[in-house]
Amino acid sequence: MPFMANGQRSGRVQERRLTSPDTLQVPPVANLDTIPITADTLAVQDSTKIVPSGPITTEIDYYAEDSIITDFETNKVYLYNQAWFEYGQMRLDADRIVIDWENNEIYASGVTDSTGTISGNPFFKDGEAVYEIRKEMRYNFKTQKAIIKDVVTEQQDGILRGETIKKTKDGSIYLDHGYYTTCKLTEPHWHISSNKLKSIEGKQVVSGPFNLYFNGIPTPLGLPFGIIPNTPEEKASGIIFPSYGQEKVRGIYLRDFGYYFALNDYIHARVTGDIYSKGGWGAKAQSVYKKRYRFNGAFNLDFQKFKSPETELNPVDYNTFRVTWSHTPETRGTGRFSASVNVGSTSYFNTVVNQNFQNNITSDLQSSVNYSKTFSGTPFSMSFAAQHSQSISTGEVRLRLPSMNVSMNRQKPFEKLTRFEPLKTLNIAWNFDFQNSINNKIQNTSPIDEELGGTTSSELIPFTPSNFALLLKNANNGFKHNIPISSNFTLFKYFTGTGSFNISELWYFQKLKHFYNPVSERVDQVVENGFNRISTYTSSFNMNTNIYGFFNFKKGKIETIRQHIQPSFGFSYTPDFTGESYGYYQNVQINEEGDTRLYSRHSGFIYGGAPSGESRSLTMSLRTVLEAKVKNAKDSTGDNPTKKVPILENLDMSSSYNMAADSFQLAPIRISARTSFFQRKLSMALSTTLDPYATAPSLNSSGTEVTRRINQFAWKNGQGIGTIRNASLNLNASINPSSSAQNPNEVRDELTNQFLQQGGVLDDFVESQINQIVNDPSQYIDWNIPWNLTFGYNLAYSKATSGTTNITQAIQLSGDLSLSEKWKINFNTGIDLQARNITQSMIGIARDLHCWQMNVNWVPFGRFTSYNIDIRVKSSILQDLKVSRRRSFFDR
Repeated sequence: MPFMANGQRSGRVQERRLTSPDTLQVPPVANLDTIPITADTLAVQDSTKIVPSGPITTEIDYYAEDSIITDFETNKVYLYNQAWFEYGQMRLDADRIVIDWENNEIYASGVTDSTGTISGNPFFKDGEAVYEIRKEMRYNFKTQKAIIKDVVTEQQDGILRGETIKKTKDGSIYLDHGYYTTCKLTEPHWHISSNKLKSIEGKQVVSGPFNLYFNGIPTPLGLPFGIIPNTPEEKASGIIFPSYGQEKVRGIYLRDFGYYFALNDYIHARVTGDIYSKGGWGAKAQSVYKKRYRFNGAFNLDFQKFKSPETELNPVDYNTFRVTWSHTPETRGTGRFSASVNVGSTSYFNTVVNQNFQNNITSDLQSSVNYSKTFSGTPFSMSFAAQHSQSISTGEVRLRLPSMNVSMNRQKPFEKLTRFEPLKTLNIAWNFDFQNSINNKIQNTSPIDEELGGTTSSELIPFTPSNFALLLKNANNGFKHNIPISSNFTLFKYFTGTGSFNISELWYFQKLKHFYNPVSERVDQVVENGFNRISTYTSSFNMNTNIYGFFNFKKGKIETIRQHIQPSFGFSYTPDFTGESYGYYQNVQINEEGDTRLYSRHSGFIYGGAPSGESRSLTMSLRTVLEAKVKNAKDSTGDNPTKKVPILENLDMSSSYNMAADSFQLAPIRISARTSFFQRKLSMALSTTLDPYATAPSLNSSGTEVTRRINQFAWKNGQGIGTIRNASLNLNASINPSSSAQNPNEVRDELTNQFLQQGGVLDDFVESQINQIVNDPSQYIDWNIPWNLTFGYNLAYSKATSGTTNITQAIQLSGDLSLSEKWKINFNTGIDLQARNITQSMIGIARDLHCWQMNVNWVPFGRFTSYNIDIRVKSSILQDLKVSRRRSFFDR
């Protein structure tokens, strides 16, 4: 009786003893390092688990739908029709399986019927590897090697197919006349074809000379050999192959040729270089590091050097660099170190072509390195920081190096000693700061006052090592102590009162001395060295409450309108520190007539000086929020019968009145509002500053008529409620027919989560690719949304006291439109309405090619005029395999 894997005996098929099967040709024997063993020829009649003696280490199960025939003389078993064979992690399905116990082999193939149709081709699975076999295969139990004819197998995101494949024990496979592709169609849109391919499990696919095919048509594109990564975590070191092309200015180039170093599980790095035929070169070093539960980071260095040949009519000559470093700690212990560094030459973004043109117009570079520590069991903490700011447009560099802070958390000394609320909630804190500021905008000595050391002008010098001594000499530094004391308590049941008293002390090692210079008829200044202190204090009292109003409606979609009003009133007092007894100000003669003016002895210092003039100010503010509760027509379950709709998200008004000032006691009135419409698809923000005082013409010292503010309210002078000094309006909208459209942050989160779920390791290289996709609409296209439009409008208005007005307004537009199911056009542009010109713009066309995506992007004008055409493989592991033709702004 035949054996079946389910433990039953089949009564339909009688077992026959054969010398040679009359319906089968004995499969050819391949040399698979087999070792003959003495087979157990006794049939086990009471078990379906066949375990002959020999190298087999685990149980074998097999089954056939039609028949199972055992040949005891040759020690073979023949399985027919929907048969399967299992051994450990290996499973084989086919319509024809032959088990050779003598040679520890298994043979499988399909069955050809009378019409020549083959059915039941083998399907082989070994662990995670799956092989779809078109002809036949032979597998050896002992060596775990296999020879397969005409097979297709999937390796990570790629598909391998070969006429003959040899599989080794470690999972590596060798292909003869094979191809590799990421297109999963039966007839793939593209593939690389090579006579020799080797797939090393968990590492890479290596090929000999290969050609690139499109729709089965060979192209001249190819290389002598290729290496394709076969691991999602980039665990292997290897060569990084360059991209190549040509530019009009720099000539033929090879870019990003180098080596990837997988040093260990914690540090990966790559070093690459660029070379140009007309004399330019570049070097890049990138590294990422991670220690689980402690920290992770990345460090990148890019240096570029180019010099045009002497015969060049428009020479280009530059040495430029950029350094970026990010270090992010995990929350652990009482100390924390973090860094975000982005520094480089001012000319970097003006000379190095960047695929994202938004980076080329970056106006500032910012960096910071921080270390903080809290002292367990105490209210004290400490932090150190180094900060960097660099303006690309002006070349000004500002360093805060170092910056230190020591602070004590708020303490309530009387919390447990009394029930009197103002004393019980009394709290005190302490903050100590030190800052040292270095700036390459330094003061120059005036020739007139050279002997006195006077300074009258500034100069921007290059921020280079040779000038660093001069930069340190002109550094601006100081110390600051701050002791805030405050108390919170309830007043008249519905009001909350806050009283505060703030003590501040500044320490400097220099101060200014002003004097009238009769030769130049002006006020000059000299720097006096020596320790000096500035002690000031202020006090304030604030009171606020909350008022709620409800307006109910019995008919219509609106059920209730809710209004929240939060008024606040306060009083603050600051004494006058301009008196001679303090020594913080000087009363200096300013002309020959003997007129005098107050000058601060710490003007321009890092923490400034003492405030001038007494202040007894009454502060007022009002905040209003208005929202409606509307019936939810889309809810059919009854769980959410209503929804909140914002009518006015906030309306803020504030001002102050200084009772100690001799003029202009009422401060400008500031008003701001924000709301949204159409289910928050359109947002609007408005802000303005209203000057309540009137203006009138007057004559200046030269006899010219000018307009000045006068100490009289505008409404008393027939000028309305005042003059709008500043106003701004911002409108932003994102419109599309889909309710599930994602903003850039949501796209970034989705891509990051997908990568992590697939087992990837998030490093700087991956994050840069994700950011490139988020920032460049052509890199991430949702083909399911037929169109998308993002709109922005900005209006800014300002009016000086003299009557001069300035208006700027601009429109930003971006979006995409599906021309068909596979074609999309996307754009990014803007219009400067005041200057009447179009800002930096980009037009792109995208084509979905199933396993490929074609992008055509064009920046038609401006400093970064360029175009590029990419045909990119969609597979994440082959993003660098693409057909490109680029023309940068160098080629204009």
